[in-house]
Amino acid sequence: MVKIAPSILSADFSCLGEELQKIEAAGADLVHIDVMDGHFVPNLTFGPPVVRALRGCTPLPFDVHLMMDDPGSLLGAFLDAGADSVTLHIEACKQPQALLNRLHEAGVGAALSVKPGTPAETVFPFLDQLSMVLVMTVEPGFGGQKLIPETLRKAAAIRQECARRGLALDIEVDGGINAQTAVNAVQSGANVLVAGSAVFGAADMAAAIRTLRA
Repeated sequence: MVKIAPSILSADFSCLGEELQKIEAAGADLVHIDVMDGHFVPNLTFGPPVVRALRGCTPLPFDVHLMMDDPGSLLGAFLDAGADSVTLHIEACKQPQALLNRLHEAGVGAALSVKPGTPAETVFPFLDQLSMVLVMTVEPGFGGQKLIPETLRKAAAIRQECARRGLALDIEVDGGINAQTAVNAVQSGANVLVAGSAVFGAADMAAAIRTLRA
């Protein structure tokens, strides 16, 4: 089943708690939280205190995407704040195995992400230790960008490698996902769709989520 993960990067920051309750009522499967440090990507967003404050607003799983130069430095803080799964960028991890071990020990979902210019094969050595792989379909940093079509080939390559090994991982795509691009994304092997403006910018969030899922 296709899962929909609205990204709060496109939500109204003045009432984030209410925004989470809206997407919960609209049928979202999880909440995508883009954590940006202003170094790994040219933007600055949420820290552990925000995640902790939002944790009491919804029972939806928190999919915390760490776009940071040194993800290990705040990993414990985000786990304590209520992350249900954590996505690390392979490009930012000097020792991916050590960080994955920490996630396994904490009992949360462990995921790795690749930027548009990073080959899919960089995550292959870790596939059997992951619950999800995130394929960035835009350059990370800002919402509202158009999907880069070539990135979907990586989703297909990862799905094919998982099938070859008999692994049932989630494959998430993030960037430029809307009712039109979702079709190609799912056909390429993705089953988790991160959508920002396509959900939070919709007059009817429930209808938008149904359309994406369909």
